[in-house]
Amino acid sequence: MPRMKGLIFDIQRFSVHDGPGIRTTVFLKGCSLRCFWCHNPEGIRPRPEIQFFPDRCIACGECVAVCPNGAHELRDGFHIYHRDRCESCGLCAGVCYSEALTLIGRTMTVDEVVVEVLRDRAFYDTSGGVTLSGGDPLMQPDFSRAILERCKAEGVHTAIETAANCHWEDLAALLPVTDLVMMDIKHMDPEKHRWATGVSNKRILANARRLAQTDKPVLFRVPVVPTVNDTPEEIGAIARFVQQLIGLRAGDGVSGSKGAIELELLPFHRMAASKYQSLGLKYRAASFVAPDKEKMEELAAIVRSYGVPVHYR
Repeated sequence: MPRMKGLIFDIQRFSVHDGPGIRTTVFLKGCSLRCFWCHNPEGIRPRPEIQFFPDRCIACGECVAVCPNGAHELRDGFHIYHRDRCESCGLCAGVCYSEALTLIGRTMTVDEVVVEVLRDRAFYDTSGGVTLSGGDPLMQPDFSRAILERCKAEGVHTAIETAANCHWEDLAALLPVTDLVMMDIKHMDPEKHRWATGVSNKRILANARRLAQTDKPVLFRVPVVPTVNDTPEEIGAIARFVQQLIGLRAGDGVSGSKGAIELELLPFHRMAASKYQSLGLKYRAASFVAPDKEKMEELAAIVRSYGVPVHYR
């Protein structure tokens, strides 16, 4: 198991938005959703890929010399990247001194990931720990479970961030070694959910109901995105659903802080725009305006009206 390998695209230290306390967030590559506003588009594809930032390029030509597929070309002093020829071997990124080319996605063993996590143990105190995010850790369920198992054995608080668009058995296998589940709910309407994310919400909502019948703390997270789910009616529908889940858990006799179900509203932002360009992707949310504090408070008040504990940024 320590030699088991998975695909990671980042390990972020001193994170304060991916669970309680100070955390180390491990970002796993691959996601089953295609949310057009995704804040981590480099985590969507389940394979290594090259990011290209033309404004950083110094036209040294090193990438042209090492690329076996002719994916890089210098023409009149300008760097042209032929993404369709690229096999993401990473040779170009390895010789790019200006970091105009970077390889996103590296294979790591469970041991290697856990070593990185434990380097930060002194900062976790009583509430911090490790969070597996992405992408989605449920795209690599065996690898994710192995990391969480090792971290739990070391006494580290564990959390996962997931869209839960997966087989229940894969999610359930992670629960014994996960202290907190942070699960996205984008929309209650199945057709609008498919329009916004590319997939149905049927499996996601079914997994949410099954989660509510466990004693695992769950933080449902809603990215508040213009044109997608930023109306009082849409947030109210999600709040009603979470209210029902709280009732379901109470009906099963699960109570106390260890079994808490809460909701968090996350405002859309455009900070990922440059990532889309670097990956050769179209950014459909370029004209969107982030919801302000007044808007977020209005939506949070709606959630509170259903008796659902809510946080927002």
